[in-house]
Amino acid sequence: QVQLVESGGGLVQAGDSLRLSCAASGRTFSSNAMAWFRQAPGKEREFVAAISRNDGYRLYADSVKGRFTISRDNAKNTVYLQMNSLKPEETAVYYCASRNDVNATRSTNDYDYWGQGTTVTVSS
Repeated sequence: QVQLVESGGGLVQAGDSLRLSCAASGRTFSSNAMAWFRQAPGKEREFVAAISRNDGYRLYADSVKGRFTISRDNAKNTVYLQMNSLKPEETAVYYCASRNDVNATRSTNDYDYWGQGTTVTVSS
């Protein structure tokens, strides 16, 4: 079992940066691929970024490539999402997710554990 707690959300202006953190409990963290998803009001949850178990493979949504960076610290059981040049349309609840597999994927259906989410609001 893995429990996930996100933090770092807040209200920022367009063009600003934020770093989200996801603290995980459970002994399987270092064996699990991790990901970030987001869900804007009235929209479906969408993939943002994912990272494999050993930090050697990362996936990004096309819309965030070059601006967002996912990373992990297995010693701290934490995964991060550095978000730069934020846009108002990226206002959403951001969720951390973990899957019982070493490989990163883009599908919500592949992830076994979810956090409660942290809200990011980007004003124009």
